[in-house]
Amino acid sequence: MSKLFVQFNQVSFGYDRATEVLFHEISFHLAAGWTAIVGANGVGKTSLLKLAMGILEPRQGQVTFSEHGIYCQQRTDHAPDRFHELIHAIDADAFRIKAKLGIEDHWLGRWHTLSHGERKRAQIAVALWQRPSVLAVDEPTNHLDSDAQDVLFAALSSYRGVGMLVSHDRRLLDELCHHCIFIEPTVVTLRPGNYSQGYHQAHMEVLTAKKQREQAKRDYSRIKRASSKRRDAASQANRRRSKGGLATKNHDAREKINAARVTGKDGSAGSQLNQLKGRLWHAQKKLDALRVKKDYKLGIWMPGAKSHRNVMFNLPAGSLSLGGDTYLHFPNLSMRPEDRIGITGANGSGKSTLIQHILASLHIRESQLTYVPQEIGLAASQAVLKQAKEIATEKLGKMMTVVSCLGSRPQRLLESPTPSPGEVRKILLATGIANVPHLIIMDEPTNHLDLPSIECLEQALSGCPCGLILVSHDRRFMNALVQTRWHISGINKQSNDYILEPQ
Repeated sequence: MSKLFVQFNQVSFGYDRATEVLFHEISFHLAAGWTAIVGANGVGKTSLLKLAMGILEPRQGQVTFSEHGIYCQQRTDHAPDRFHELIHAIDADAFRIKAKLGIEDHWLGRWHTLSHGERKRAQIAVALWQRPSVLAVDEPTNHLDSDAQDVLFAALSSYRGVGMLVSHDRRLLDELCHHCIFIEPTVVTLRPGNYSQGYHQAHMEVLTAKKQREQAKRDYSRIKRASSKRRDAASQANRRRSKGGLATKNHDAREKINAARVTGKDGSAGSQLNQLKGRLWHAQKKLDALRVKKDYKLGIWMPGAKSHRNVMFNLPAGSLSLGGDTYLHFPNLSMRPEDRIGITGANGSGKSTLIQHILASLHIRESQLTYVPQEIGLAASQAVLKQAKEIATEKLGKMMTVVSCLGSRPQRLLESPTPSPGEVRKILLATGIANVPHLIIMDEPTNHLDLPSIECLEQALSGCPCGLILVSHDRRFMNALVQTRWHISGINKQSNDYILEPQ
């Protein structure tokens, strides 16, 4: 066995308060190279990474891995351990990694003013600098602009250990990974190839399973019909073979029955019935064994309402401080009720700062606004889930229906001690939909969402009649939804300032 490995042996795991386990007797072996961990929000992708790193303990079974492992979590609330060591390090690897990922020395003293994209690059840099034999990375491209994604891809490509990657970025999964683990609780399936190849194989397996199950259902029905006919025939034969009801002196009838018993002519029906019962049992067993993945219908009809106001906000030209001596300059900005605006720009250029300025200047009631921020801290996430559990049953049912349409199972979500970042975003969006919003503002809406959820969200927002403001690095998502672009770019190489220009 290679010195670089992760081994799961008959591992089962579930959270204490959950009614169902996440994994049941799963086994697989990973060697050097990147493996994608794929599945819907809430199926246990992060839990699988934590089991691999020893952060969680299985209920049964064993997880073994190479000696030095590092887990890069989704959240970037706090600076990673040893970040200060990397900043002050003078070895060649430190300089190379900091240069490759664009890490600046002054980041050390202003973590909470860094963009989430900058924080994620710092997190990955610290992990790579330590040269772990196993590296588990959870959603590394969240918050990264296209240039930063290219930088991250180059950095991860240079890693030579056992890599486990959770991501919704199809390009990263296809170009970086050579194996994929597909999670469908309570089992996992390891497939060779990148995401697209593994997805195609999984799709073909589902089609084959459906065909096999349909054939098994037809076979079962055919045997059941035959069994019913044989049962009627055997019943008639039994009546014919019975002497009950015959007159004592009816010797001819009794001789015929005796002859039938000797030749076994009428008894063959009963024998054939027993054979069919055996075939029916085997057909039922085969049908039960052919489980087919349940298809959950995705899609949301969003009952948004158009505001009757002439403008949602009107901002005079001005500047916003981005920290230190860096500013974002913008012209007069306004929004009509039906506008669909996309805000783009590099990490740290002030997109989220502009959103906060807009939120403070809106001409609508708070109940008419649905706002989903770029990042939701752990404490806030737990508070969102707690509030969801406490709302009225009828409203909770409607909200959970939306969550289900976005690809998460409501019962599993409500039982979770800590919802995943993707699930928290779904709860916030579902709550907002119930309030019939006049304006939806989403800062990096595709972050933390799985691929089916992104497609469903795109479909939902495309049919919403209310105003829409999106901040996103997902070009395909933006192209499908926005009509107006506000792009932020650097003024020039001599200045740290940025400028917003409507396009």
